[in-house]
Amino acid sequence: MTEPTISPKDALAWTHTARFLTTAAKLEQLPPSELPEVAFVGRSNAGKSTAINTLAQQRQLAFASKTPGRTQHINLFQVGPKAAPNLHWADLPGYGYAAVDRTAKLRWQEVMAQYLAVRRNLTGVVHMVDSRHGFTELDRNLLEFVGPRVSMGEVRLLVLLTKADKLNRKEADAALREAKEVLSALQTESSDMHIKLFSSVKKTGVGEAAVMLRGWASTEEVALREAELAAIRAAELAALNGDDEDGKRRRR
Repeated sequence: MTEPTISPKDALAWTHTARFLTTAAKLEQLPPSELPEVAFVGRSNAGKSTAINTLAQQRQLAFASKTPGRTQHINLFQVGPKAAPNLHWADLPGYGYAAVDRTAKLRWQEVMAQYLAVRRNLTGVVHMVDSRHGFTELDRNLLEFVGPRVSMGEVRLLVLLTKADKLNRKEADAALREAKEVLSALQTESSDMHIKLFSSVKKTGVGEAAVMLRGWASTEEVALREAELAAIRAAELAALNGDDEDGKRRRR
């Protein structure tokens, strides 16, 4: 039986539901979840926050620092029905900005490498690359972290060539060719990779990206089961905190 096709309009209505869940400085601070998770990655000036906000049709969902590279947390968002979200978006810190302290750069490089290599429910990566400059050395390094999982088909990859409104047709074609050449090293029978020109200004590729993200979301059954588990965990935590408070009162 053929699955129903998702229209860009319906997909964008779904991405519009994105809302902040939590922030984490370390991997172990992220909440456990069975929901599929999509990571948004890119250089600090590649337009990552703008792309996320455009996809969500919200002005300030993703925080864009006035000093690129200074946002050094993983910000997690829920997408889908509030009672049973069916996808997480993980906004990873931008990389490669010169003004950031070297120690912080190395720490975040390690955190991102671990996240991309071992995060169990990671189902897809959206890699933002400035279409005017193509894949830099740091972009290629990032692909090395997640490359094995992409080649095995464990993690999907969507490359958005951002700021495409600044290119003419010839330049856009060249950017697409270069991206295909870079990704050819990860191409296998199992890999699932896509490249799209993207512009937050002209809305190029926005609907297509939203459709792809919607296709990566969990089924309704998985979402409902995860919502039930989350409610149980919240109740257990509340009970534990209540016991702690009772203990404190008794000790007084």
